[in-house]
Amino acid sequence: MDERFLDPASGLVRASRRLATAHSLEDIVAILRETAREIAGSDGIAVVLREGDASFYAAEDAIEPLWRGRRFPLTACVSGRAMLDDETIVVPDIECDPRVPVALYRLTSMRSLVMVPIGSPEPVAALGAYWCASVIPDDETVRRLEGLARQAAAALARMRPAGS
Repeated sequence: MDERFLDPASGLVRASRRLATAHSLEDIVAILRETAREIAGSDGIAVVLREGDASFYAAEDAIEPLWRGRRFPLTACVSGRAMLDDETIVVPDIECDPRVPVALYRLTSMRSLVMVPIGSPEPVAALGAYWCASVIPDDETVRRLEGLARQAAAALARMRPAGS
């Protein structure tokens, strides 16, 4: 078994260290893409950036292609809802949650998700973790994803010029 998946909390520590020295948005996206799946123990992750009224799926690490490079209205996707409402969304079964564009998800094997906003009070991004089975992620998994999102938000804030 791959040792990385034995202790997801240590993955969060490693990711936090890397985010503390990130120098660009590209660095932050890459760190999230490379570490979030390990932290969540998920089948896929997506890093989503807010671009005006749209969610831009900037990066992913998944067992199959998801939506990398695509844009969706903030109001028409779970990542957009997480950013607009500034709250974590947990969806144990995509078929049973009205916030999920089910037709899009039926094109994938993903059946459950957690979407965490990045930045507060006005999120500028979101981090999604996906599972192929209908699961209810445990509280610790959700806390790790939220912790990673807080670290990413802090890294983004350090890059903003003073006063902006």
